[in-house]
Amino acid sequence: MTLAAIVPARDEERNIADCLKSVAWADRRVVFLDQRTVDRTAALAQEAGAEVLMGRFENFAQFHNDAMARVTADWILFVDGDERVTPGLAKEIREVVAAGREEVLWWVPRHNMIFGRLTLGAGWYPDYQARLLRRGRAHWERPVHEVAVADGPQGYLQNPLLHYNYDDLADFTARQERYTDVDARILFEAGIQPRFYTPYSQAVRHFWWRFVTLRGMRDGAHGLRLSFLMAYYEAVKYRKLKRMIDDN
Repeated sequence: MTLAAIVPARDEERNIADCLKSVAWADRRVVFLDQRTVDRTAALAQEAGAEVLMGRFENFAQFHNDAMARVTADWILFVDGDERVTPGLAKEIREVVAAGREEVLWWVPRHNMIFGRLTLGAGWYPDYQARLLRRGRAHWERPVHEVAVADGPQGYLQNPLLHYNYDDLADFTARQERYTDVDARILFEAGIQPRFYTPYSQAVRHFWWRFVTLRGMRDGAHGLRLSFLMAYYEAVKYRKLKRMIDDN
């Protein structure tokens, strides 16, 4: 059984070398590069000994499916540029691939580094991601918040990916503004009609969910801060939805 590690990427020159180093054990390493990339990701990937393929990006599901279609291997491991495969995970993946098990899709937990700190509460762990797929037996669907679909059994690995998530508050804010644009659009297209109090009630509900239900409290002040921030952007999402409705 052969395994190819694919890194879907756009403008990842800061991360690509370390990411590829963490999958040096794979039979093939391929950077599937968004053709809109303008930085040195391709050159750095080639210097690291990886193959580089250019792809057209329409949405994340399409981009991942195109990558799998163009890379020949029995198994595909998807790793984002800001992620690292830990030694324990690498060993576990090799064992799964060699064992010839019946599962065709494996979910991988992630350790999220947020503001430079490992974050275990508020929904950021185990944060399972569908990453190890038997080629031809699984694919992605939905253009936004893509989901993996398998035609056979699925399993869960134990060792985590290391994810260097939000660098700082500015990075967090910029990305949440983009995410809430997308999420508000999804709600709008689903016909959701918020009431005047919805942004506030959803913010309270979301804070409780993050800090209490998902145990953000285990991360102390860091978890409290993140729970407040996520609650705030839940309110932002519904305010954006209300503006979309008013504009239409």
